Amino acid sequence: MSTQPYHIPALFNESLDALDIKASGVYVDCTLGGGGHTGGILSRLGTDGRLLSFDQDSDAINRAMSAPGLGDDPRLTLVHGNFRYLRNFLRYYGAGEVDGILADLGVSFHHFDDPGRGFSFRWEGALDMRMNRNARRDAATLLAEATENELADIFYLYGELKQARRMAAAIVKARAKEAITTVPRLLEVVRPLINPRQEKKELAQLFQALRIEVNNEIDALKELLTQAMEALKPGGRLAVITYHSLEDRLVKNFLKTGNLEGREAKDFFGRNLSPFRLMTSKPIVPGADEVERNPRSRSAKLRVGEKLETVKEQAG
Repeated sequence: MSTQPYHIPALFNESLDALDIKASGVYVDCTLGGGGHTGGILSRLGTDGRLLSFDQDSDAINRAMSAPGLGDDPRLTLVHGNFRYLRNFLRYYGAGEVDGILADLGVSFHHFDDPGRGFSFRWEGALDMRMNRNARRDAATLLAEATENELADIFYLYGELKQARRMAAAIVKARAKEAITTVPRLLEVVRPLINPRQEKKELAQLFQALRIEVNNEIDALKELLTQAMEALKPGGRLAVITYHSLEDRLVKNFLKTGNLEGREAKDFFGRNLSPFRLMTSKPIVPGADEVERNPRSRSAKLRVGEKLETVKEQAG
């Protein structure tokens, strides 16, 4: 197994700077992971500051609880839950409105490098891919139950695979003879349809598509965005790091218009009435040095919005 660290956070300084952290503020890290961003936020908070860090994976929560400087920090509340329930957990922990919300939608190195989790085509493990191991449906169940059309849509929308329909047909045909429950079995079925010169890329796209569907990641992101708008104080910042074009488009549309569809509302003079002020005209991406140190950051895009006092502030 790889000796990679649990996770190296992408765009570390850029995302912390984007939050414009106030010493006594209240912040949310929606994706605890290896605790990188959480530790960075804590380092910028004063003694009166507060941070709530979410993760649905018990491995990440348990690791953070035992980590020096994290588990014993009175300013930190570890939330074992999905960030799609942001508002409920904020109410439960008495947090009210917050000054900033950060979400890094990448997958921790730990998940890719653990053969037992089934996130990577490099290991001969079971097809699991669940972030929350208590969830009913793993990747093997998805491959067994989804229709051919559903699989084709998943592979095309979330994996951007040109051969999505052929892959779906091959899986449906193969599972009728033998269940597809392991990584080697899935590779056996799809490899004839993979371009040998792009094998790693296309397999990564396939596994990404399955992971996104198994964990219902797109719907969770939609719920996070709409709840974040309500949870933020006026002047609060929302910073989201995406790794997939569909995620990035959702975040871009939401920050630009205040809705998931990207419908622009305008005033009498034709000025945009978004509840957010865009803090960057284009997404922030890793520099060459970061990509060299952490190749998995190469597709990261950071978008940042600041919640306005009123929509009239945008027009003004």
